Amino acid sequence: MSDVPDLGPPPQRVTVGADQVRRLVANQFPHLANLPVKPVANGGWDNWTFHLGSEMLVRLPSAAEYALAVDKEHQWLPALAARLPLPVPTPVAKGEPAAGYPYPWSIYRWLDGDPARAEHIADPVRFATDLAEFLAALQGVDAADCPQPGLHNWFRGGTLRTYDQEVEHALAELGDHVDAELVREVWAAAIDARWDGVDRWFHGDIAPGNLLLADGQLAAVIDFGTCGVGDPACDLAIAWTLLTSDSRQAFRARLAVDDATWARGRGWALWKTLASCSNASADPEKAEELANAHRILAGICSELTANVVTETRP
Repeated sequence: MSDVPDLGPPPQRVTVGADQVRRLVANQFPHLANLPVKPVANGGWDNWTFHLGSEMLVRLPSAAEYALAVDKEHQWLPALAARLPLPVPTPVAKGEPAAGYPYPWSIYRWLDGDPARAEHIADPVRFATDLAEFLAALQGVDAADCPQPGLHNWFRGGTLRTYDQEVEHALAELGDHVDAELVREVWAAAIDARWDGVDRWFHGDIAPGNLLLADGQLAAVIDFGTCGVGDPACDLAIAWTLLTSDSRQAFRARLAVDDATWARGRGWALWKTLASCSNASADPEKAEELANAHRILAGICSELTANVVTETRP
């Protein structure tokens, strides 16, 4: 029997509208019923997100699998927030299924900031160092009796083999648009890179949309739905998907990442980027997203090639 986790079928998402959210809030938290409710622009995929007044937000999981993170966030985010050097979301209240909505849901404090974009980062090296400081602090939190990889976070912190089929599916869809042989070499190197087995906290989705900027500097980290303890290499994917060459080196140096962990991080970046390529390749309106994903993919693969040349040079 395989010890590789099964991701199961794709989640069956439900839709949520502002009127439904108003009813949920009014019925369960009547003291907040007078606050306006409106959708958050680009509010994410795992959750439907709505402004609740100017200082709070409502997050409603879009599928049963995503709802598994609700209790985890309410239990662990307050403890993590006290140990981290940047603001993170803190829960205000937990709602129950009602008004035709089938899952538990949450109210959080709103954190100001704009999603990180390379062109809006004032100092890429400082940004990378600040992010590394945050991740170092997160990894330093006691991991005993904390949430292990599972369906609640799509097995982040576990083996990359979980995503083997998704990588092969993406390669089949992309065909000659990518160097499949080189991609498989990068992927194999990531899978073969050993983890020391020491559980550490990780965020699980350190991506531009979850890193908030204020005046060009890292100001907050949001969306801990995929957090847990295990192998923190999944949090290194950002080194390739957002950071520059110089800032990537600063990021790695501050975290003191060894070669095996760096290779696994490269694997996580590869999987995420292949998924982006595959999702955008069939949609003409996502031409910019597709071009960016191909650029990132080329950088991931070229780094492995450069390492091979360095290692074999006499």
